[in-house]
This record gives sequence, structure tokens and C-alpha cells, in this order.
Amino acid sequence: MTLKATTSLPDARAFLGDAPVMAKRRVTDAGSVGDTKQLRVAIVHYWLVSMRGGEKVVEELCRMFPQADIFTLVCNRDRISDFLKTRNIRTSFLQKIPGAKRHYTKMLPLMPFALEQFDLQDYDLVLSSESGPAKGIITRADALHVCYCHSPMRYIWDQFHVYRHGLPWVGRAMMSITAPMLRAWDVTTSSRVDVFVANSDYVASRIRRFYDRESIVIHPPVATDDFAVGKGKGEFYLYAGQLTTYKRPDIAVRACTEAGRKLVVIGEGDQLAYLKSIAGPTVQFLGHQPFNVLRDHLSRCRALLFPGTEDFGILPVEAMASGRPVLAFDAGGARETVSSPKVGFRFAQQTTEALLETMAAFEEVEDDIDPHAIRAHSLKFSSSVFRDRLSSLIEQQLTNHGDRSAEVFRRRPG
Repeated sequence: MTLKATTSLPDARAFLGDAPVMAKRRVTDAGSVGDTKQLRVAIVHYWLVSMRGGEKVVEELCRMFPQADIFTLVCNRDRISDFLKTRNIRTSFLQKIPGAKRHYTKMLPLMPFALEQFDLQDYDLVLSSESGPAKGIITRADALHVCYCHSPMRYIWDQFHVYRHGLPWVGRAMMSITAPMLRAWDVTTSSRVDVFVANSDYVASRIRRFYDRESIVIHPPVATDDFAVGKGKGEFYLYAGQLTTYKRPDIAVRACTEAGRKLVVIGEGDQLAYLKSIAGPTVQFLGHQPFNVLRDHLSRCRALLFPGTEDFGILPVEAMASGRPVLAFDAGGARETVSSPKVGFRFAQQTTEALLETMAAFEEVEDDIDPHAIRAHSLKFSSSVFRDRLSSLIEQQLTNHGDRSAEVFRRRPG
């Protein structure tokens, strides 16, 4: 039997023009983020192998959009929070490679291929959490893609030589060969993003430099309610975080060794053996510790030492939420968080001598610093502030996105 058309050609064109609106209508009808339960939402994160700043952002995104599915290149369920374990997490083919949970960074050349295998055609709103490859996801043409950028990929851009020098010769050779291709892919895929959100002014400047895109700054969420002002005067200086070259833990270790000040180091990494070799008897290494131990030490320290350059740096804000000052290198996100002598000091040069001078200046006024004023400052970066600002942004973008699409359909010929 032959089927005959029952509509004229102009009518058929009108029908075809309206067909994609079935998915778009879910975006247009979502007048506010509170109404977005009807949206299909995907959260794309580079890898879930620990609980650091990026993963805490993912947690907040999941609270904002409880219906969202998570897509990630590699996941180590033993190292993520109980909350994230309850989510629907989908991994790439890299997950099946033996040793992927530990050696995922060595698979960087394969990551663009793995990322683009994810099928997101059913999703109306895509939220990519970018620091490794995440924004390069391929979305449906009419979907809204918002990228929350913690950092353009450091290891192929401004930290390329730092990472490369830390590799054996084979790794250095491979990185030299693959980095130009990865940079080209990274720049090209920036056009797949509708809206960039930067976690600091520092990152916004790097997005502008590497991608030639403007962004909106929304500081990442800090769970300030999880911390409380400690009692009494601090007992020791504290360094916490990964023990890697670019974070410069050696500056904190050398300064406290030379000054004979107590220093507690919490964290693990490839610099651990070296740091122990240069540390004096006043430096104590605790290795990786659970959150409750970190929280306790933040509440009891004299000050947090933060000698590295971070894109934002959640840990300094957690220290301030505990009422403790921060002595930070004057670069990156620390310029936005350690913004007053009432909450800490910044040192201009990334050297042991500069930190020693700053420690001396701090100790002269240590007794006059108000822990409750420090905590009040930290509340500017709370999780609730993050949710409110990001919700408003997404709501506006959904509205604009729906209006633009509706205008495109109204202009179709026929």
C-alpha cells in the first residue's frame, strides 16, 4: 500500500519546524530553576577519584538538580563521598583499562576520544565541570551547555613545563608530541560551550587568554557550616593538600624548619620523600587524613600556610571558616579570598625568605586578630551563596536560550 501525503508542502514545513520544539519546550516552560525537574540534566566531570574542590562543586550541582546523571571518564567509588555514590554515574571506556583508577592522568591523549563517546542527545541542560577534559562533550544542538571552569587544563597550558619536568624521559617525549594536538582540541571545543562560569577572576583571565571567551565569575561553594571557630590560641602552623611540585609545600617545610616553628603537614603526593629529607624535627607528617582530622587541625592551627598558586583555593576559606588566618602566596585565587590583613597576609615572592618575613609580621599581631571576624569573612563563599548565584544565572540562561530558539523557529520560511 502506498501512503499519500495529506498535508500541503507549506503545512509539512510548519510541522517539521515545530518538531524539535518538543525537547525545547521543556527548556522554555522552565520559568525558574525551581521548575526544572522536568529538564533532562547531565553533569559532566573530568574524573571522580577523590573529594577535592571540583568534586564538591559536583555535589552542589547534584543538590540543585537531583534528577541529573553524572558522566565522568574514570570513577573510583572508594574515594568519593557517600552522597555521590547514590548518584547515577556513567564512566567511559577508560574505566575498563587496568590501573585506570590510579594512572588516569597518563591516559590524557585518549581522553578527548573517550569524552566524545558519551551520548547526551536526550539532555536539555548540560553542566560541565572543567579542569581536565569535560567541556568538549558533544551535546544536542538545541541543548544549553554551561561550563563551570575550575581551570583551563593546567598541564597543557601555563603549567605545561612544570608537569613535563616531573616526568621520566618517555613521559616528557609523549607530552611534547601530544600537547599541541590537545591544545588545538581544547581551544576548538570551547565553542561548544554556551556560557562559561569561572571560579575566580584569575581563572576568568585565563579563559579569556586561552579561549578568547568571556565568563561570569561565581566562586565555588565552601561548606562553611561544617567548620567552627576553634578555642584558644593556635598550637602549630598547618600545610594541607597534595604534596606536588607546583603547590610548593617545600617553602612551608623549609620556613618552619629554619624558624624552629611547629608545622603539621596533611596530605600525600610524589614530593613526600623529598619533603621529609629537608624537614627538621619541628615538622610532622600525617599523610592522608579523613575530613574530621583535617577539620580538627584547621580549628587548632596558628595559621594555614598556602605557598602555591591555586585557581581559587577552597582550603584557605575552610581555614577562615574555622577562625584561623591564612598566610598565602600573592597569586591566583588567594588575592580574592585573603583580601584583608584582618583575615591573613600575602607574600609577594614564592620563596622561603618571603614566607619567613610574613610569619614574623603575623606573629607580631597574632594576638590582635579576631577569629570571629575571620569566620564572618568566609561566609561570603558559602554553599548557599554559590547555589543562589548559579541558580539565578542558569534560570536567566534557560529563559534566553528558549527565547532565542523560539525566534529562530518564527523566522523559518514557509
